[in-house]
Amino acid sequence: MNEEMNLALSRREILRGASWLGAGASIATLPLRGLLAATPSRDWPAVNKLLTDYVDSGKLAGAVAALGFGQAPAQFLARGKQSLDAPAPAGPDSLYRVYSMTKPVTGMAAMILIDAGKMGLDQPLADVLPKFARMQVQVTPDGSITELKPASRPITMRMLLTHTAGLGYSIIQKGPIKAAYETAGLVPGQVTKLNIPGLNGRNLPSLAQFADKLAEMPLVYDPGTRWSYSVALDLMGRVIEVVSGQSFDTFLQERIFGPAGMSNSWFQVPASAAARLTSNYGVFGGTLLPLDPAKTSIFLDKPAFPFGGAGLVSSPRDYDRFLQMLAGYGKIGSKRVMSERAVRIGTSNLLPAGVNTAGGMLGGAGFGAGGRVGLGVDAGTYGWGGAAGTVAYVNFPRGLRASFFTQYMPSDAYPIHRAFPVAVQADLAPVTAKAA
Repeated sequence: MNEEMNLALSRREILRGASWLGAGASIATLPLRGLLAATPSRDWPAVNKLLTDYVDSGKLAGAVAALGFGQAPAQFLARGKQSLDAPAPAGPDSLYRVYSMTKPVTGMAAMILIDAGKMGLDQPLADVLPKFARMQVQVTPDGSITELKPASRPITMRMLLTHTAGLGYSIIQKGPIKAAYETAGLVPGQVTKLNIPGLNGRNLPSLAQFADKLAEMPLVYDPGTRWSYSVALDLMGRVIEVVSGQSFDTFLQERIFGPAGMSNSWFQVPASAAARLTSNYGVFGGTLLPLDPAKTSIFLDKPAFPFGGAGLVSSPRDYDRFLQMLAGYGKIGSKRVMSERAVRIGTSNLLPAGVNTAGGMLGGAGFGAGGRVGLGVDAGTYGWGGAAGTVAYVNFPRGLRASFFTQYMPSDAYPIHRAFPVAVQADLAPVTAKAA
């Protein structure tokens, strides 16, 4: 590892989240008539400029954007290379660590089971995982882990899907609870094989053991009272295993990836696809230094278990098919993957009554099954971003799907999560003005 890399950089700094659709980035304000007039053959000058500025300045090794309308094929814009030290160009079939963009996939998997009546949106988690029946809560969030009180209500499936179950996250919490999670192996994600302090957390060997150990931890917040980014979607992976009777990764393959034609989305990149894997970089003092080089990537090895909150590697073409399926309310082409009802409910605001997200990461937005849900002028938008700079969303009323892929950490080293939707809007604005 380069000596100049700041080895003291914490895991929290590398993986911390960021609101991906900030003020001024509203897509929903665009008139429907104008958006439908925009076709995939447009030049997208603002989006192209975003790619060019970041790649040509050396801030990114490469980047790919995917933009599409309705069920029409996506248009892909690409700039740069998969890795700084390799000639392969970045493109629609390059492979990217999408990290938390795994959460909407897990959320939709849960919605399939809810829609089928296999479990209920407001069903107690303890019905499926009994060890969560009598949870204790920290008296002071992120304070003592011995000064506890009984949870005032049970955790439900809705709470898991919306990060309101009161669970913690080692990349978010501080103090004793953060240390307890890390010591127990409750770190559901991976960054690198390199020996970098804070980035090589221990993982439990199975989803079952992850769930059992998590049930022994105190909650940070009382269930259903607060939105707090957490391991909830990783725990949902275990719920899906128990309810479906299949391993979590098998369920995703058989119920989402296979039917949607997503042949390049995995928790472990197979050797046959390794040449398409990008490198992931840390941004240190304006310089890109390799965190997870493609040739020796940790994602080439089998993970401890399939991380439903941050474990997938996917291509721009593949993830666009997931968005296309959502935009088609469960259909992609003539193939139905999910019911329309499951998509509509899963992409609606599912936050428990009384939960206010103003002033935090969501900035007053709602939250659905694993993804941010726009409210007000943003109504009809659903999506999320990843820790390595990726971001994706659907605007249902406008039939728009948009995603951006690159690899750098921490995600807020650059404002791409906010800048990409702004660029998309800028490119569509002239069309809407002309149509008006």
